[in-house]
Amino acid sequence: MSNIPLLLLPGLLNDARLWEAQISGLADIADITVADSTRENSMAALASAALAQAPAQHFALAGLSMGGYVALEIMRQAPERVTGLALLDTSARPDTAEATQNRRKLIKLAGNSFPAVVNGLLPKMVHPAHLQDAELTGIFRAMALTVGQAAFVRQQEAIIGRIDSRPFLKNIKCPTLVLCGRDDAITPVSLHEEMVAGIPASRLVIIEECGHLSVLEQPQQVNDAFEEWLHCINA
Repeated sequence: MSNIPLLLLPGLLNDARLWEAQISGLADIADITVADSTRENSMAALASAALAQAPAQHFALAGLSMGGYVALEIMRQAPERVTGLALLDTSARPDTAEATQNRRKLIKLAGNSFPAVVNGLLPKMVHPAHLQDAELTGIFRAMALTVGQAAFVRQQEAIIGRIDSRPFLKNIKCPTLVLCGRDDAITPVSLHEEMVAGIPASRLVIIEECGHLSVLEQPQQVNDAFEEWLHCINA
């Protein structure tokens, strides 16, 4: 059985390093491409750019956080190309007024001290037990500083402008994995339950002792869920 082409979409301030454990751990069943999600300032443009980077013809698709927003936009632009969908630590809802206000504050702060923004975001991103994990927090900071302030602003503008994806969930027909950390403070379990209720062929996986960055915090558990999902696609 041939490997499944798999396109991975990073989240806010993330690059390919986010998915290192999946790239290595799933190498025997998936041919993985990681999209660059730093150059556009709208979800439509991010999805179009990701599709241009995607494997030819058909592929499985997974996105974490902002990557999940992009994945849902890809499901509107090119659903016929996607053989399976994984939505990790994300939401189908649009930005709230409060969230948008907070993003505007962060954009302003980033213009003065981008490292301060990165350090301020980190405690919201991971489970409290993982804040002392120097390797994990180091990866997050390194990715964020590589992505940089200008791309951060573009990504936040795209997130602010995203549409409500909930009315489109019923149109998703491929095998869908919805996964989140039990203690995700940014996109809690209830938002994932909402997506599973709306997507016909979906199942929910909740990862214990895990915050928003599930693929970094509990990589083996995420890989186990991915393997089951990828086998469903290949069945």
